[in-house]
Amino acid sequence: MSGIAPSEFILICLIALMILGPERLPGVTRKIGAWLGKARQMSRSIQRQLEDEMDVEKNFGFDPKELDPNEMLKPRDDDTFSPLHEHEDEEGDEDEDEAGNDVPAEPVEKPAQ
Repeated sequence: MSGIAPSEFILICLIALMILGPERLPGVTRKIGAWLGKARQMSRSIQRQLEDEMDVEKNFGFDPKELDPNEMLKPRDDDTFSPLHEHEDEEGDEDEDEAGNDVPAEPVEKPAQ
């Protein structure tokens, strides 16, 4: 019982009886019991709410234990940028300057205004 020996519990009850008296002791113990019941109910409610929030499979539709990190590192066809993709200049219409930025091979003419 929360680290209190039975002899210590009896001693605490006797001291409470002497301080509060036999008239007020039952009312005080009922109030303490009600407070403890409310505290337990609140802690169970918070625990259930946290478990619901942490349920990734229910909230996001997948189980994180089934994810393969190696599969996530492979480049996909629909990637717009990935460090794994190499720069391919197959069409030849763009070159790079000294800083490595892409620049058009031919200057683009602006329309006359």
